[in-house]
Amino acid sequence: VQLVESGGGSVQAGGSLRLTCAASGDVVSNYCMGWFRQSPGKGREGVAALYAGSGSTSYADSMRGRFTSSDDSAKNTVYLHMDSLKPEDTAMYYCAAGFARAWLLLDSDYDYWGEGTQVTVS
Repeated sequence: VQLVESGGGSVQAGGSLRLTCAASGDVVSNYCMGWFRQSPGKGREGVAALYAGSGSTSYADSMRGRFTSSDDSAKNTVYLHMDSLKPEDTAMYYCAAGFARAWLLLDSDYDYWGEGTQVTVS
């Protein structure tokens, strides 16, 4: 399984970005797809998780209402659309796949990880 994130960049506070995670193989339909982020000096933080088969999504409280996770299973791709971005959203964002308990947003539940894409909000 390979996961490749893209779509990060620099944006002003209040702006939007859409991150993309492209997966190799039939991953999106069979695994829980999670989004995590990590800032310098901080631990990895769960952002969102999605089970494409059921359409079930989970979000961290601070992201709910601002971030939306979606999928295109035919393209083996998941997205994280981020609105109303704040400086504290600045982090490296990672895509992950695993047989996870989506509602817990625990990084230890995920077996496969991408290299990440940087988001900077100023």
